[in-house]
Amino acid sequence: MSTSSPPTPPSSGPIDEERRFKDITSPCEWVEDYRPGGYHPVVLGDVFNQQYKVIRKLGEGSYSTVWLARDLNGYVALKILVSQISGSTTELRILRHIAEVAPVEGTRYITQLLGEFEHRGPNGVHKCLVFEPMGPSVNSMVEELPQFKPRKQEMKIRYPVWMAKSILKQSLQALIFLHENGIAHGDFQPGNMLFTLNNVNSTPEDLLRQEEDVEAQSISPPVERLDGKQDKWAPPYLCVAQPLVPFTCYTEGFKVKLSDIGGAYFFTDPPKKPVTPRGLRAPELIFTNAFDNTVDVWSFGCIVFELLTGLPLFCLPYSNMVDADDDHLISLTTLLGDLPDELFSRWTRSSLYFTPERNLFNEELGGSVRERNRLF
Repeated sequence: MSTSSPPTPPSSGPIDEERRFKDITSPCEWVEDYRPGGYHPVVLGDVFNQQYKVIRKLGEGSYSTVWLARDLNGYVALKILVSQISGSTTELRILRHIAEVAPVEGTRYITQLLGEFEHRGPNGVHKCLVFEPMGPSVNSMVEELPQFKPRKQEMKIRYPVWMAKSILKQSLQALIFLHENGIAHGDFQPGNMLFTLNNVNSTPEDLLRQEEDVEAQSISPPVERLDGKQDKWAPPYLCVAQPLVPFTCYTEGFKVKLSDIGGAYFFTDPPKKPVTPRGLRAPELIFTNAFDNTVDVWSFGCIVFELLTGLPLFCLPYSNMVDADDDHLISLTTLLGDLPDELFSRWTRSSLYFTPERNLFNEELGGSVRERNRLF
């Protein structure tokens, strides 16, 4: 019998003060988030709810990991939320509402919820959502198009105009559907628009299964604690996400759907803080926390520019400003013109950058924006 003491479970509070693991440089979720309240440790081959066998990792986010799993009926996407999110989440309430009021139309525009269950693990009880499997996001699929393989220096990576228009039309139709049902997406961005797949259910499992191969960079090197002890809260390795690119439909007639309803909300029950990416936030949201359908509409306008040019409308470089919103607002006024008086009057830090006549006098900030404009 070993006389060494068992490892101490990680705190469920802030982890800045408690680092347990050796660094992992593989493009995966942060290993320190495997702790009570955090991610559930998953390894390839795990079975959930006595029916879903995990065969591939599709992605990860701040509050979940997503896996391709197989059951008797075919393949599904299994979204495993961190355990600190329990019970009936807003995402789940909205998905249930869509299934109730518009079951057919909802499956056309929104990734379809097929089921739900809870799973108890070492880090707590995790809500698990079962979705139809989908392909890569609009944000990443552009780099997988054949015309950009191999990628050459100075090559401008952007969707062909016909593809960009179709993506925009379909995503706008999805927004209209949500808004007509009293729902805002709240995190409308290319990363939450997913391509549909070709008939993946007819694909043999061995063509979809992810290998446990460090050399092939499909998984990380072993997860190791700094103190050399074993850790039951983290998996033995992390999986590198492998979206289903080879099985994605991107030719004429392709379809995209909105996903990740985690930031969505009913108009009658808005959140307290935005999750919209900073560069896609409307000025009203910055100043007044005005949560309504206009949050999505502004984001859509920014995405029109992004998909047609291959560049974000508001490119926000690193800055040492105390308030990170300032850089966005400076870029916004430089590209689109002066803010309305009502909004500008709410910008308490504007005097750091503008004269009373609203002329930008901070040349360091103005230079970064002018350099951005020069690209066009």
